[in-house]
Amino acid sequence: MKKADYTLEILNAWNKDTMGGHLGMEFTEIGDDYLCGKMPVDHRTHQPMGLLHGGASAAFAETLGSVAGIMQVDSDKQACVGIEVNANHVKSVRNGYVYGKATAVHIGTKTQVWDIRITNAGGNLVCVSRLTLAVLDRANG
Repeated sequence: MKKADYTLEILNAWNKDTMGGHLGMEFTEIGDDYLCGKMPVDHRTHQPMGLLHGGASAAFAETLGSVAGIMQVDSDKQACVGIEVNANHVKSVRNGYVYGKATAVHIGTKTQVWDIRITNAGGNLVCVSRLTLAVLDRANG
């Protein structure tokens, strides 16, 4: 599949029956070098203190960056897999939604690097993440 073939409907259908789908993640906007989405802050994404779980933020960041990465390659011939993700959690959220934007830092033939910013409804930074992807050739095209 080529970049021009992707739609929000296709990306959101991919999410069904995955971690992203179970956590309620939804893709909301596609750009040339970015992808946006939202994730609920509720019982699925809370930690025991009733706050957004840092692992849920990391999963959201990796989901946004990985899907954005696959849109940069011919997915019939190549795949993108995460090889490193980090996340700095800077603000807590108790409910509502968080919003993420994955923006390309580097799109290479063997690696990609993505910056993912997660904000609350007020636009305040909740988490900043960096994701490195390996670009792999699929066996037999």
